[in-house]
This record gives sequence, structure tokens and C-alpha cells, in this order.
Amino acid sequence: MIEELCDQSKKNTMFCSLQTSISVAVGIWLNCFCFSCPLFQRDAKGQYLFDLLCHHLNLLEKDYFGIRYVDPDKQRHWLEVTKSIVKQMKSQPPFTMCLRVKFYPPDPAALREEITRYLVFLQLKRDLYHGRLLCKTSDAAMLAAHILQAEIGDYDPGKHPEGYSSKFQFFPKHSEKLERRIAEIHKTELIGQTPETSERNFLQKAQMLETYGVDPHPCKDVSGNPAFLAFTPFGFVVLQGNRRVHFLKNEVTKLKFEGKTFHIYANQKEDRKIILTYFAPTPEACKHLWKCGVENQAFYKLEKSSQVRTVSSSNLFFKGSRFRYSGRVAKEVMEHSARIKREPPEIHSAHSTPVRSVSHGESFMPRSRSQVTDTSEGVAVISDEAYNPSDSVLPTPVADHSMELAVSRQINGAPCSIEEERESEAGTPMRGEGGDFDVDGRCAKDGAAEGSAFSEVEQVNKFVLSVLRLLLVTIGLLFVLLLLLIILTESDLDIAFLSDIRQTPEFEQFHYEYFCPLRQWFACKLRWVGGLLIDK
Repeated sequence: MIEELCDQSKKNTMFCSLQTSISVAVGIWLNCFCFSCPLFQRDAKGQYLFDLLCHHLNLLEKDYFGIRYVDPDKQRHWLEVTKSIVKQMKSQPPFTMCLRVKFYPPDPAALREEITRYLVFLQLKRDLYHGRLLCKTSDAAMLAAHILQAEIGDYDPGKHPEGYSSKFQFFPKHSEKLERRIAEIHKTELIGQTPETSERNFLQKAQMLETYGVDPHPCKDVSGNPAFLAFTPFGFVVLQGNRRVHFLKNEVTKLKFEGKTFHIYANQKEDRKIILTYFAPTPEACKHLWKCGVENQAFYKLEKSSQVRTVSSSNLFFKGSRFRYSGRVAKEVMEHSARIKREPPEIHSAHSTPVRSVSHGESFMPRSRSQVTDTSEGVAVISDEAYNPSDSVLPTPVADHSMELAVSRQINGAPCSIEEERESEAGTPMRGEGGDFDVDGRCAKDGAAEGSAFSEVEQVNKFVLSVLRLLLVTIGLLFVLLLLLIILTESDLDIAFLSDIRQTPEFEQFHYEYFCPLRQWFACKLRWVGGLLIDK
């Protein structure tokens, strides 16, 4: 299929001599399938590649998805469809990209086509595996049982020996109690469910969780405490430790960033306005967070794509980034989906849940006791109540986010010395001891003190820069206005206030002592340049 598309594009498009190859993950799980398109135009836009990929998948409800890539600095990006592919890449070909759910549907079970629901199911299964879809153990067991039913079907004693559920890795951390509960639900409660039914039930269960649709961005608050920021279909979320500290549904009015500082402006009840400030690991991470927020606000809040406006990251007089969301909004996507009338495309599903056996090609094998997770070795196990985001948030496989690992270590009670922070920022985090994070402990106090001092210095620097910028802009405007006034007064315009200015002694003195000699000097220079051009 994909080779035919590449051949057709070669015939219909004049390709330049640039030999550029792309590897795109068309599956959304770990063992995804890839294809390479060896040639494309130097100025080919991201829309070309995205349309090619959706055509290969036979996907019509494509507005929920996007192509993600990671630059050499380990920073994630969404491929912008309106810009050149080559210009967005900082690395050298071949380019590696992944298909991901960019905008999670508010009600995934209500999607029009089965192929779309299946891809969203794969994404949520991946979120569960990486600890981004946080839930209680009871919910986790039900979600894992639905995955098991969708992939291996009904329980069969002849095919599924004791401990068969321990073969699969559904979560970042497992316990024997949880694995037994997963097998129990799969054996008794899900008998007879088809893969489609199990996937739909999984989606209905997942969408009810608080962290549904969370794509966490690691940051720090003004006190230096680690936090994870995320934009979901239902609003803006801030996670700290094992709890959600902020949830702004429709209250966000403005998003702004400058350097590594990210601001969220929101209105709450009784016309009370609040400003939340966080610090990203790098300016590039902060800009990516801002872009994600701008796109999220446009997609879920606007009624029509014609209402989308270009957004600036700063005020009028300050230099900043400008960005505009490109695409349909959620309401338009739902209206478009309602008009889809075709035969359901065939879905080639595969067993994609990672296994924990030594060899991926072996048959069902229960784990040996030496492989059972043990909390005494410093590895946390899912608690009976809920996941802890600090224990379960893991980096994306395509990027080794050292900042996420460092934040996780600090929350888990690992030593937070200055030397270790430097090592973690350099990308070589050390393994810390497990445990609960104590907000009254030494790490919290030290982090708060350092963060407070850091924020004060940042605020002073920002204030000085703002004053200097305002002063420069004011001087520039005054200079332009002065030049405009001189031009108008020296012109032949017959306006009352200009005539009054011309009659003043100060203007006559300026005219004869400065303006006339300057005009003659310019005229001589122009004649001299004209003579040189004529001689040549």
C-alpha cells in the first residue's frame, strides 16, 4: 500500500534532488510498524505527510491525531502541518516520527468509526503502560482485564496456564495481588466479549478517570516543587505528588510564556482572577507547553475554525512568539464525522501489549518468583488506593527525558543535593532510594528555598528587561514622530497648525541653519552617485 502511494507521488510531483527518507510509526504501541518514504519535495509541508499516513491507515476522523517527533535535544514537538517538514527538523535524515492522539475525544466510545476507536484504544493502553492514566487498583484491574480480553479472547484453561496474566506488562509496576485480580476478572466477568466490545468498554472506563487525556509536562512551581502540567479535553490540570492541585475547566483566559516561565491567567467564581506561574526545564519545553495549550484551547473551546486567531506569547511591546492553530475544531470534527457513510474498514489488530518474559517469542510463561516485584529493593508497587504520579510517570520511549526522571526521583524522596541536580540536568540521573515524599522534609525545604530565591532573581531580571524594552520603544516612537513632524512642516501642505509652526522664529532658525544645509548635502551626494553610475 505505502509503496504504491510513494510511486504515485513520484509520478504526480516534480521531486528535487534532495534524498530525504522518513520513518513513521503508524502503530501507536511499542512494537509499532514503520514505513519509509525515500523521496519528497524539499518544501513539502507537514500536511502532505499526515495525509499520506492517514490514507495508509484508511483513517477519516484524523483531526484527533498528530505526528510527533523528538529533536536532538530530546525535546518533543508536534509536526506543524502548515510548515515545511525539512525546516522543522533539527536532525539529519532519516527522520523518525510517531503517530499519536493529539486531541483526546471527550467521549471516545461515541466516535463514528471502529478504526478511530481502535487507535484511541491503543493510545490509552500506552498511557496506562507509561503511568499517565492514573487510577485506583480496582479500576486498573478492570482496564487490564479488558485489554487481556481484547488481545487473547476468552479464558481457556488449555491455552492459559496459571499465572498467564503476569506475562503482560500493563502498568509501570505490578503486584501479585493485582495480577490475580486481573486474571479473576478476565476468567469470570468478561467471558463472551468480542475484541470490539472489550475495547469499547475500556474506553468508557478510561474516559471517567481524572487523568484521561493527560500528556504531562514536567515543571516546577514558584516554590521549587515539581509539578506536572497538562491540557485535557475537560480543562487544565496540575498534578503534584499523588493529587490534583488545580483543575481549571473553562476558566483559562490567557496563556503566556517568556523564557522558561509559563503563566496561566484564569477567572474563577465571583469575578476573582488568578495567575498561576510555573517554570519549565528549558525555554524550548516552555514554548512547546504554550503551543499545546493554545491548540487545546482552540480545538475544544471554539465553535468554528474561522474564529481561530493568531496568538502572541507576550504583550504588545515585548518580543515574543506568534502561533496560530491550524485545523478544524472539535464541533466541526463531530459534524464531519456524522456525515461519514462507508463500509467499515478492516482493522488489522495485533497483540501489542509488552511481555515480561526473557524472549518475546516464547509461549505463555508465568514469571518466576525471582522476577516478582519487591518493595524492599526500592521499587514501588501499585498501592491499593491509587497510583502515585511521582512513582509512575515515565518518559516516552522515543525520548529520554532526564528532567522527568529527576522530578520523579525528588518526589520519591531521593537526595536532592546540588551536585545530583546538576547530574540530572546533564542527563545522567542517579538511582535514588524509594519512599514517600515528605513536604516537611529537607528536600522540600531546600527546594522551596532555592526555588524562592530563583523566582525572586527571575522577577527582578524580568522587571529590568521590561523597563529597558519600554524605554527603547518610547525613544523609538518619539524619534519617528519627530521625523514625521519635520517632513510635514517642510512640505507644502496648507494646514493651519503647520502654518503656525512655520511662522515661529524657532522653526525659521532650524530651517535655515540645519535643514537647508542638510538638504544641499544630500543633493550633492545624490548627484555624485548619479555621475558615477553614468560613467560606468
